[in-house]
Amino acid sequence: MNQKRRGFGQYFLLIGFLLVGLIMINSWQKNNIEYTRADLINDLETKSISEVYVQPNAEGGTGYLRIDKTSGEKEKLYATDIRELEEMVRSYGIEPKILDIERENWILTSLVPTLIMVVIIVFFFLMMNSQGGGSSGNSKMMNFGKSRAQLILNNHLTLKDVAGLKEEKEELEEIIDFLRDPAKYTKIGARIPKGVLLEGPPGTGKTLLAKAIAGEANVPFFSISGSDFVEMFVGVGASRVRDLFQDATKHAPCIVFIDEIDAVARRRGTGMGGGHDEREQTLNQLLVEMDGFGVNEGIIVLAATNRVDILDPAILRPGRFDRKIAVGTPDVGGREEILKVHSKNKPLSDDVDLEQIARTSAGFTGADLENLLNEAAILAAKAGKAYIEQEDIRAAFIKVGIGAEKKSRIISDKEKKITAYHEAGHAILFHVLPDVGPVYTVSIIPTGVGAAGYTMPLPEKDEMFMTKGRMKQEIMVSLGGRIAEEIIFDDITTGASSDIKKATKVARKMVTRFGMSENIGVIDYDNSDDEVFIGRDLAHTRAYSESVAGEIDKEVKAIVDECYMKAKEIILEHKDVLHKTAELLLQKEKIKREEFEALFV
Repeated sequence: MNQKRRGFGQYFLLIGFLLVGLIMINSWQKNNIEYTRADLINDLETKSISEVYVQPNAEGGTGYLRIDKTSGEKEKLYATDIRELEEMVRSYGIEPKILDIERENWILTSLVPTLIMVVIIVFFFLMMNSQGGGSSGNSKMMNFGKSRAQLILNNHLTLKDVAGLKEEKEELEEIIDFLRDPAKYTKIGARIPKGVLLEGPPGTGKTLLAKAIAGEANVPFFSISGSDFVEMFVGVGASRVRDLFQDATKHAPCIVFIDEIDAVARRRGTGMGGGHDEREQTLNQLLVEMDGFGVNEGIIVLAATNRVDILDPAILRPGRFDRKIAVGTPDVGGREEILKVHSKNKPLSDDVDLEQIARTSAGFTGADLENLLNEAAILAAKAGKAYIEQEDIRAAFIKVGIGAEKKSRIISDKEKKITAYHEAGHAILFHVLPDVGPVYTVSIIPTGVGAAGYTMPLPEKDEMFMTKGRMKQEIMVSLGGRIAEEIIFDDITTGASSDIKKATKVARKMVTRFGMSENIGVIDYDNSDDEVFIGRDLAHTRAYSESVAGEIDKEVKAIVDECYMKAKEIILEHKDVLHKTAELLLQKEKIKREEFEALFV
């Protein structure tokens, strides 16, 4: 950046000197008009003039008189009536001397201004080209249609640096082997996949896995985001796709990685866009390029997305993306491996148990675990510690899962008491119900998400699917705070609004999506996937009648009412624990799992 600024400064300095030179040349050519005809007559009458020279120009009639005064001064008088002035000078007894016709200096009048204009044009051309990035592929003027892919030739990342994706790495070993030894596959007639689509939730390591494959195979790696193709001008994206694959062909065998491919490969003909918008033109070119590969050219396209459901079917067919690999959240073993990778450069205290952290972080992705340890390191550094302790990781769990606590917020005693009983109601149900919980922390300290308090559960096992019983238990837990308020205060507050929303959402999914209602039956009435601009239709239409909609509403209400009654019975059965928990919360503001479970003894 400093070199660019110095370059621009030199250009501006050069232009400044040229402009000053032009001004000086013009000033030399300017006529001195301060000496007037009246001054000439006055000098002639006072006999102050010694000699007069007449200098006509090319037109013949115009020119100037150069007057040499007796004092040694010289003046010029420009005029159009040179002949008349000659006669006037002669009338005063002075014979003017006629000089040759003055010829223009073509160097000063033509060549120099032309050269200055050429230099200015070249300067602006170079400046625009430099601002565009020159050879880096980002030129706004000359390289507008060039690929913006980043080429990595020396990639030191390998599969050993990727933790928690054992099966995914095994599926990609064939790709690595082909890139290392293509002849091994071609001589037996095998066709290696042209494209591999990595799909999964955000933060699971799709991009990291793609880089590791290129590093493991030791081949060039082209990396670009799907949004880098799409521009305001139609045709630019398609040009960049062509340029990308031309560059890839020159560096074959290689890997082309397109991150967030859903930005450019969405289903065509959906939403408000027509068939000739820039995104669809870019997708069409991408389809052509992937289909136009030779059978074993050595170019493998890797792409990552977390919205595979909105991709165009044409790009998912065999011959383009032949293989789809699901990169999901890691299991307990994978989480422990990921924690070991991210804790290599972090000093951990002896009380830190990575295995225990892995067990209690079910549902965390690799990015979540990295963020957890990073937040713990920040908290430890803030406290002036030399090591990260288990307490720092515990606090980071709360900060990542719930949000930063607002301990400075002033809350009345009445609101604190209501919040204490509300959170105690949640905590009791988490503890008693077998498929949810256990309770990790209960607090009545407000958080950054606008909640007056929180009850944080910590699942200790990974589960692939939800049962009907567990979903009902989640509804019961959500309603626990409202029930506790009703039992203790014989009144209710607005604090349970988010809990009610969550409970209603779970109950509706049970009825419309999962077929868990006896009266409605095993039929999918859910249409939440048909979103505007990414689904198939602009308008939302229901695939069922008004009478069925009424039955769905009745079933949702019946499930919520049933869960409400069961949850109320449990809280009434443990009413003594409800009071103990609320009193302890009012006293300490935050209690841990051990303190809470001791209240049931």
